[in-house]
Amino acid sequence: QVQLVESGGGLVQAGGSLRLSCAVSRAIQRINNMGWGRQAPGKQRELVATISRGGIINYADSVKGRFTISRDNARNTVYLQMNSLKPEDTDVYYCYADVGYWEERQWGQGTQVTVSS
Repeated sequence: QVQLVESGGGLVQAGGSLRLSCAVSRAIQRINNMGWGRQAPGKQRELVATISRGGIINYADSVKGRFTISRDNARNTVYLQMNSLKPEDTDVYYCYADVGYWEERQWGQGTQVTVSS
């Protein structure tokens, strides 16, 4: 088991930036896949950015060129830098980690991001 706690969400105007943080309760250097997803009420959760232990990164097409994911093993933290935010980026953002032998995906509690037009 691992606890993930997101922070950094809030209200921002379109075109603005936010930096989300995900603090993890254990050392992340041995965790392979980590990332961020987002979900609006009544919709499926969408993966927006993923990062492997080896540094392989993938982004959803909708955020490419605007969002940057990174991981700091020394701080056991994963970040999501979000620039040029759009109203359609409004969602609850969750971080995840695939942990254990079976790489079970565990999610944090989420942080709300609201982008006003």
